[in-house]
Amino acid sequence: MIKALTNRLVLVGLTFFISACGQQPKLISLSGETMGTTYHIKMVPGERVPNQQLLQAEIDLALEQINNQMSTYRNNSELSKFNQLRLNETVTVSADTALVIQEGIDLYHKTDGALDITLGPLVNLWGFGPDKRPTSIPSQTLIDTTKAKTGIEHLHLDGLKLRKAIPDLYVDLSSIAKGFGVDKVAQILSRYQPKGYLVEIGGELSLYGVKADDTPWRVAIEQPDVDERQVQLVIEPGNVAMATSGDYRNYYEEEGRRFSHLIDPRDGYPIDHHLASVTVLHPQSMVADGYATALMVLGVEKSLQLAKEEQLAIMLIEKQADGFKVHYSDAFKPYVN
Repeated sequence: MIKALTNRLVLVGLTFFISACGQQPKLISLSGETMGTTYHIKMVPGERVPNQQLLQAEIDLALEQINNQMSTYRNNSELSKFNQLRLNETVTVSADTALVIQEGIDLYHKTDGALDITLGPLVNLWGFGPDKRPTSIPSQTLIDTTKAKTGIEHLHLDGLKLRKAIPDLYVDLSSIAKGFGVDKVAQILSRYQPKGYLVEIGGELSLYGVKADDTPWRVAIEQPDVDERQVQLVIEPGNVAMATSGDYRNYYEEEGRRFSHLIDPRDGYPIDHHLASVTVLHPQSMVADGYATALMVLGVEKSLQLAKEEQLAIMLIEKQADGFKVHYSDAFKPYVN
């Protein structure tokens, strides 16, 4: 369901405490697999201490439900059933699926089409979907033909009823569903009134409160270097969600050209600019996830302009001949020491 991961976040200062028998645990640590990736959860209990096994079961059940709703790799998921529809047929989806699709539509309009949840056919054409990598660069005619199978204007959501206006329309929620999963887990943890938590699924984060030693959560943003991993900046995000996207690890080279896995929905081609990494802070992980992908498509100048218009907290890392240049939106600057 989820695209090849490019998000790389280093979690700093997370300590695992082993409690003595009968004592209240200072930290609950959970992990598992979901959406083609892994999840890691740290929860600092408050007065209500959940049973760890029951909590893990509750989380796994919620994430499994999201897969059954939105996975394109499960033929019987709600989304797959929609993708299998023909012209003007309708399928009824769950409230969660409708919510994520509506967010995808909203982000399409806010980002001037840089995020398009109907992009799947173009992703496959360039070899970054389930299909194999192309043996040659697609022709302009083939790109135009494939692009005609996409377009948010052909997707219609009326309450819980979903309809397509062209038969080949294919919706892929991989750009925001992982973030939605983070938000869903955060909601589960919040019901136990914890002192703090950190939820991470495939690099997308949601943070709240404090660590077990009563210090703030700290997160390191990685420098977008293919050859080695170095920390660019360490921040204390506070109670917020965080997503990072980049194109520096998921690409291929053909005929002497480098092709990113990030496709611009507006022209049907892989992005070709110097923006290497985007980090977004937002109250919702789903929204941060979507914006991070869209801003990678837009490039530096348009991303900073959009951040100003939407008051987004973003950090951009631009690759230059002599290294990297970092850009911050006004809303992100308070997080920079």
